[in-house]
Order: sequence, then C-alpha cells, then structure tokens
Amino acid sequence: MTEELDLPGQDSDAGSEEVVLTPAELIDRLEQAWMNEKFAPELLENKSEIVECVMEQLQHMEENLRRAKKGDLKVSIHQMEMERIRFVLSSYLRCRLMKIEKFFPHVLEKEKTRREGEPSCLSPEEFAFAREYMANTETYLKNVALKHMPPNLQKVDLLRAVPKPDLDSYVFLRVKERQENILVEPETDEQRDYVIDLEEGSQHLIRYKTIAPLVASGAVQLI
Repeated sequence: MTEELDLPGQDSDAGSEEVVLTPAELIDRLEQAWMNEKFAPELLENKSEIVECVMEQLQHMEENLRRAKKGDLKVSIHQMEMERIRFVLSSYLRCRLMKIEKFFPHVLEKEKTRREGEPSCLSPEEFAFAREYMANTETYLKNVALKHMPPNLQKVDLLRAVPKPDLDSYVFLRVKERQENILVEPETDEQRDYVIDLEEGSQHLIRYKTIAPLVASGAVQLI
C-alpha cells in the first residue's frame, strides 16, 4: 500500500491545512488512538477523520483484492492485514461507546461547556448516541422508580449520581517527545509538589491527570 491519503490537520493556526499520510502512517495513527483510548480513564478527543480514512482505505484494499489472482500468497497476507485493521477499528469504536455509556452525563456536560475552537470529544454520531442514551436512562428511571416515590424525590441529578472518570488512576506511558518540568502534584498532605523531566523513549507509571495534556498533544503514548 503506497497510496498517500489526506488527513485534516489539528493545528489551530493552520486552519484547514491537510496532512498527507501514507497508508502505513494512517494505520499507525489509528493504533495510537486505540491504545490511548483503551488505557485512558476518560473519553479522549474523537478521531473521526482517521476512522473515515481507514474505512476508505479498507474499501480500497477490498477492491484491489477482487482484482488479484486467486491463489496468490499476497492475497492471504492482505486479507489477514485487513482483518487486523478491522479488529483495531472496531475495538477503538467499541471502547469509546463503552465510555460514553459509563460517563454519559459528564461527557455531555463537558461537550456543553466546551469553549469555541476547543476540540470535541464526540463525533456527531457519538453526540447523538449520548443524548439518546441519557434520554432513555431518564425515561427508564422515571417509569420504573421515580414516579412511585414521593414528589420531593422524583428528580435525580445524573451528574451527581453517575461516577466521574477517575483521573487520579495510574497509567503506563512511553515518551515520544522529550518533556521538561512536568509538575507532579502530591498524593498526601505530607508530600510536596515536584518536577520531573521525561526523556524520549523512556517509560513511566504515573497519575493520568499529570500527563493528560501530553496524551492529547501526542507527546506521550499510553501502553
């Protein structure tokens, strides 16, 4: 696969600037997004551009296989690669849906308070799913339990009732770009803040909220 693909850039100063990726680079970005989403405790920024490009590439690969000679060893190899890519893609999307179902009030609240120009955590389809899931949950609670309770107890604050993502949980990471002066907050009152440097290629076990901005920027990779 040598065809190059256009992917919208993420740089706010670049506007609609496009990044040209080879298929191999595109799959690598999908795998990075998958690993980050799998190990991050919160729902990360959506990568709908990558998902769409990967789906287009899979369709292109299928068309090429139809034209290939039967019995060619390359066909079997490409079919296995396509199945691997489909697995990563479906696992990535499934992981995001599970987080939306688990944290739906907080996901929607974050989207509601998102500043103009700030990347969205939800694709349009995920946003519609989250809203429908919340509406169905509220309807179910009302019909099954709340309507049978005293009037002063017939309302429930889902933001308080549903647990938030645990940003204090620990994650493993690999450093892709050297980072200096990363502030680490204390875990107990007896400890003090301290600063660490993250060397390129090094691996660490650290609290997620300390390095969440670095995950978003791509400077570190969760593993």
